[in-house]
Amino acid sequence: MPSFLLITACLSFAGCAQTSTGVQTQQLLKTTHAWEGTRYDAYPQGRPELSVLKITISAKTTLNWHTHPMPNVAYVVSGELLVETREGKQTRLTPGQVLPEVVNVAHRGTSANTPVELIVFYAGTTDLPLSKPD
Repeated sequence: MPSFLLITACLSFAGCAQTSTGVQTQQLLKTTHAWEGTRYDAYPQGRPELSVLKITISAKTTLNWHTHPMPNVAYVVSGELLVETREGKQTRLTPGQVLPEVVNVAHRGTSANTPVELIVFYAGTTDLPLSKPD
């Protein structure tokens, strides 16, 4: 009898794991590397803290050089953004694209002729700043 109950419970849970109708999932990013090829080695040590920021960059604006001490990813809601490293690597992003950002590598962004709106997800710790000037 216990085996029957276990099998019934497993089958019930299997039905719950199936995708509901009316729901669509699109994977936007799954990576072990930043956009310019650097491998993510580890998450920072400490108590985990997740942060999500909505960032708006005015048109024709260049951000200061900065670094991030933790993995993060930016989603471009609107506008066009050129991201570059001090070493000269570049990538251009448009709405709907995602950017797995570099960790501890100096970089900056420059917006085009319209403002850029980003949603940025940071996987840091309670004692780390989200970015540092470089």
